Amino acid sequence: MEFIKGEPLQHMKIFNIETFKFKLVLQKAGLILVLAGLLFVSSACGNHSSKSSILETPLIEDTMVSYPGRTFSYKDKFRDTQAKQEKAAKAIGLSNPPQNRHEAARMRSALREIKTNDNYVVDSLTHSIPYLVPAAAAELDRIGEAFADILQRNNLPHYRFYVTSVLRTQDDVKRLQKSGNINATSQSCHCYGTTFDLAYFRFNKVTRTREYMHQDNLKLVLGQVLLNEQRAGRIYVKYEWKQACFHITVRE
Repeated sequence: MEFIKGEPLQHMKIFNIETFKFKLVLQKAGLILVLAGLLFVSSACGNHSSKSSILETPLIEDTMVSYPGRTFSYKDKFRDTQAKQEKAAKAIGLSNPPQNRHEAARMRSALREIKTNDNYVVDSLTHSIPYLVPAAAAELDRIGEAFADILQRNNLPHYRFYVTSVLRTQDDVKRLQKSGNINATSQSCHCYGTTFDLAYFRFNKVTRTREYMHQDNLKLVLGQVLLNEQRAGRIYVKYEWKQACFHITVRE
């Protein structure tokens, strides 16, 4: 009888011991999971921190380098008149300038879309659309390649210039006139897809180097390229100082 009476107690002891062991196992497992989680978070934070430090490390541009070309008067060299540019635009451009964006969309088979590339950046266009007739698009590419070539041959950092205006519709011209742009004429060469504007006070640096160039010197590089193209009879150029751009119409 004593054995029978003690048997439940024996089972209870065994049960309590097994329960205690099970709890210890759970606690150890939980501790392992917590430690693993902490290690993972620490590792992730460490990687993020190292990546962030690499990305956020500022590069001090403290060495100015320059293109050694001779300066010249942009106003004197680039003064091809509106009448001269309009004549060329009518000769090789769209025969019927688009009245609005809908009409321009129907003419895209006769145009080529221009996009940001290694040599130039198509700016955020508010009063024009990024299309040119093939001859003008090819000339823009030629200018971009020549600009990059001068920088490379002189061991200078790689920069890109900005294209700030391209094909305009008549509606675009009207909106531009209302905005106060004094150079926006009703007979704008931009409406023929032959003309584009290049900013001369804004450039995009591509290479990450300590060397940098002053914007006036980059303007000289771009100006030299345009002067060469003008002398070769491929473009007309008007220096628009109020709009801070070179106004260019392709001739052939």
